[in-house]
Amino acid sequence: MSRNAKIAIGGVLAGLILWIWLPWWAALLIVLGVPAAAYFTLDPSQRRRLRRVARKELGR
Repeated sequence: MSRNAKIAIGGVLAGLILWIWLPWWAALLIVLGVPAAAYFTLDPSQRRRLRRVARKELGR
């Protein structure tokens, strides 16, 4: 199993656990807030590189 697949499975499991233990709005805030906070901690050059890589993977 690839590294990305393991990360995806772990994210799904963490999301399911949060969904069961927390109210739906709190789980939604965590699921959307953590990646957004991580993105905003990058400096501008890292953000540009991330967008460029994401576009290449989409086939643009």
